[in-house]
Amino acid sequence: MTPEPHEPQRPLRADAERNRRLIMRTAERLIARRGSLVTLNEIAREAGVGVGTVYRRFPDLQALIDALFTERFTTFLRLAAAAGQHADPGEALRHYLLEAAQWRAEDRALETVLAHAGTDAEPIARMRDDLGRQVDALVRDAVTAGAVREDFASADVYAFLYMIGAVADRTHGIAPDAWRRYAEVLLLGFGLREGPAAHTSAMTDAQIRRTWPEPTTRPAEDTGRSGRA
Repeated sequence: MTPEPHEPQRPLRADAERNRRLIMRTAERLIARRGSLVTLNEIAREAGVGVGTVYRRFPDLQALIDALFTERFTTFLRLAAAAGQHADPGEALRHYLLEAAQWRAEDRALETVLAHAGTDAEPIARMRDDLGRQVDALVRDAVTAGAVREDFASADVYAFLYMIGAVADRTHGIAPDAWRRYAEVLLLGFGLREGPAAHTSAMTDAQIRRTWPEPTTRPAEDTGRSGRA
């Protein structure tokens, strides 16, 4: 009896990987807009794939968020490793801070992903600890070399990224590079030397007005005077 021909496996694996990437990129867009309120059904609908396809890759939203977290921390680990190749400790720290800030500015889903990932579970906890050690080394070397103020600490790295993220989120689509100006101000405050392209323009008055928060509800109108004159 002649065996039936087997379906080639490689295209199926490629299809599965394409679907996985499509689901993750779609989830990023929805999370950037709506935070953690999205559902796997919404992600499937937006991605144009079947709900079953999403559930085969990610059994629940937590698994998807953890996959997005792993992807992002892999990038931060790569940035920290690249920064560590600089011979000058101050340049190494500056490089990491600016590269990480750019990544944060462009990734509007990052804050939600970090807030909801299962950071105490392996292998996420291991990645988190690895990044912590690399950042600690960058900070320690810069402080020892006198390249940054002596009280600079690893906590300042994370606070820096929080602040830059807030500016980037508010100015996204209005002045997408505005965060660079404020990043440089903070780096100077930390005691790091000014970079060659440190001078950036302030936003215009019109741009600033566009960054003001939109009202979610209208103030209630008075229906009459209260009390007596």
